[in-house]
Amino acid sequence: ICAVAHITAKKMPTLHRHEEEKFFVNAEGRKEPVPSIHDPPTRELSVVVPSYNEEERLPLMMDEALDYLEKRQKRDPSFTYEVIVVNDGSKDQTTKVAMEYCKKYGSDKVRVLSLVKNRGKGGAVRMGVFSSRGKKILMADADGATKFADVEKVEEGLKNLQPWPNQMAISCGSRAHLEKDSIAKRSYFRTLLMYGFHFLVWFLCVKEIRDTQCGFKLLTRQAALRTFSTLHIERWAFDVELLYIAQRLKIPIAEVAVNWTEIEGSKLVPFWSWLQMGRDLLFIRLRYMTGAWQLETRKCN
Repeated sequence: ICAVAHITAKKMPTLHRHEEEKFFVNAEGRKEPVPSIHDPPTRELSVVVPSYNEEERLPLMMDEALDYLEKRQKRDPSFTYEVIVVNDGSKDQTTKVAMEYCKKYGSDKVRVLSLVKNRGKGGAVRMGVFSSRGKKILMADADGATKFADVEKVEEGLKNLQPWPNQMAISCGSRAHLEKDSIAKRSYFRTLLMYGFHFLVWFLCVKEIRDTQCGFKLLTRQAALRTFSTLHIERWAFDVELLYIAQRLKIPIAEVAVNWTEIEGSKLVPFWSWLQMGRDLLFIRLRYMTGAWQLETRKCN
């Protein structure tokens, strides 16, 4: 298995942008070049929302997020933000729905980055992170399952990690405190899959974080640059590799309980998605262990 994992490993995933991905369309319909995470930050907070066929669920999340962000900015004019919706090769009207918010709030606050083809959630988040302007970068799922105001909780978790070594720290939203309630609503089969996945995460990769899969994570700009530049996995298990990399680099990580509600419309296919994630977890461990993958960084072109 070690030999197969080593031989089949791609050294680094492609970080190349297609020509169409080097621009976003502003509220007036004109193309503007995307910024780079290598540039100095000009916003307090960037919110990256990976979206694949999310025309139905995205409006609820965007309404809640922008309502919170606008009210916070009115309370504190020094607070600046941007929301980057990354359309991950959707087949529906995700881009059209997101562009309505761009027109309403302006392209300085809401930007839509459309990928030429589907890269997977991890690939979409990475492209959004690489196009962000924030001192802090928040990953937030398009389904709005996590109450957006809980960003203050993960911000507090990040603050409590100070002083940040090399300006790097990560704060993860967590649903671990809701596990008993979720088990009561799940079938025995899905509960078994959940426990099996948690065991593999703990045994192979990440021992200190109980919930690696909550899509509500806050990173300092330097932590985002370092971890996402190293990331190999682009599908569902990317969160685990992200935290595995952070632990290897000794980046401090906080886990903070957040309010979470299960929203219908998940793209996960219970058995096959978990099977793919289990394979990815094994390969994460083996490929780093055998040196097939290194903690090196590359620049997105």
